[in-house]
Amino acid sequence: MAATENDLLLFVAGPPKMVNQSLANLRLHLGEKLSLIDPNAYVFLWVLDFPLLEYDETEKRFTAVHHPFTAPKDEDLSKLKDTPEQVKAKAYDLVLNGSEIGGGSIRNHLREVQSLTFEKLGMGEEEARERFGFLLEALEYGTPPHGGIAFGFDRLTMILSHSSSIRDVIAFPKTQKAVCLMTDAPHRWISNSWKNSPFESKSR
Repeated sequence: MAATENDLLLFVAGPPKMVNQSLANLRLHLGEKLSLIDPNAYVFLWVLDFPLLEYDETEKRFTAVHHPFTAPKDEDLSKLKDTPEQVKAKAYDLVLNGSEIGGGSIRNHLREVQSLTFEKLGMGEEEARERFGFLLEALEYGTPPHGGIAFGFDRLTMILSHSSSIRDVIAFPKTQKAVCLMTDAPHRWISNSWKNSPFESKSR
């Protein structure tokens, strides 16, 4: 590691996701504690090459990293059937000063690829047709490639106003469980069947 006197080396052992999160939090903590972060700087970053799926060790199945309708990268299509964990997604995030302020993806517009993605998420052909038959049928007519991006203006406002919490600037504040105090959303609008389905993203 070519360490010299007064250098500090930190090691974390465990699954990659846990290691990355631990070291990222430690890096931010030390950056703030040692005043290494310029509060007046605005540094942008595009994050690309997200995995399409990730394996949930608890549920013993794959889940969508972004959402189940995200298109895989063209060069990884051949891996989807046998090694889905190696497939990267056509997804992208825009980050400002370490906070995501926008994100989106190119949608999956190929019917056979969408069906295979459903299969890898633990949904058979019959169930997929029952839930999303309208989508699969529409894709058979040759849907063109399409996508988009959504911006989090509340997060952007938090950064520009130097607030420490998004709840200081959000129009309709939520609790730490992401429940609106006024409407009780999303409890009223998201059914338990969707929450427990293979389509629930674990990353957002």
